[in-house]
Amino acid sequence: MNPNIEFSIKTAQAYNAVCKPLCQELGLSQTALDILLFLANNPDYKTARDIVEVRHIKANLVSMNVDKLVQEGYLERYAVASDRRKTKLLCTGKADPIIRKGRVVQNAFFKRLLDIILSGCAIVILSPLLLIIAVAIKIDDPGPVLFRQKRVGIHKTHFSIMKFRTMKMDTPKDTPTHLLENPEQYITKVGKFLRKSSLDELPQIFQIFTGKMSIIGPRPALWNQFDLIAERDKYGANDVRPGLTGWAQINGRDELPIEVKARFDGEYVEKLSFFFDCKCFFGTIVSVLKHDGVVEGGTGQLEKEKKE
Repeated sequence: MNPNIEFSIKTAQAYNAVCKPLCQELGLSQTALDILLFLANNPDYKTARDIVEVRHIKANLVSMNVDKLVQEGYLERYAVASDRRKTKLLCTGKADPIIRKGRVVQNAFFKRLLDIILSGCAIVILSPLLLIIAVAIKIDDPGPVLFRQKRVGIHKTHFSIMKFRTMKMDTPKDTPTHLLENPEQYITKVGKFLRKSSLDELPQIFQIFTGKMSIIGPRPALWNQFDLIAERDKYGANDVRPGLTGWAQINGRDELPIEVKARFDGEYVEKLSFFFDCKCFFGTIVSVLKHDGVVEGGTGQLEKEKKE
């Protein structure tokens, strides 16, 4: 079988599997849900023929499901003035909650699919760089190449985040950088460069590939950063996958106090979409090149310095 066709089939099967719980909850078939979302997401397409030709759903399935959706009050038919043989299909207000839930599922599915594709490509392309960094860490300071730390994942589950080790072996464990006295004394020479360039985060592309993280999302809090976790709860920011970078990171990063960082994370959850993820991604590239918001001493450090 052609690899592209096989990939399309497997993607469609995975999408249907993700939608199945929602379809069962709503009492709708997969085709009925697809029709509602297609019409809601593509306002220029309004007829049954459009659904058949663009979505490639069989005509008899479209006809049967459209009839059912009209009967249940989710769709309305309107005559086309220029051709009375045609009818327009419009979603009703009753369909709005279904469309909102469906879009959440769609966004989550395609976000995860993009994470897998991009992180997989990054692992292959960046392998030589990862090897060079690993050797440099070993030469600079004996000890493990990777640093693992207990962090908070989606729905406040815990996982071990991976980073390139940037600090000496005698650094206090499970302590945020901003709580260390004179953190500079613990950072290795290679580590200083890695932290400034954000290259220390690169091992997390493996965790994006396996689903522990996403490319874009709130940065995972330490398991004992209870103040940040509690603040994020107010905005639902603990209920999305943590990211390699996020909206808060391009709006201040280490400079932000806890409350402001959580508010930015909440804003990300509220605006979550492919285009907003793109804005965060390209904003991160600019921030890294300019070294914006990187302050050894961490969260809210600039604000503390101003007060002093």
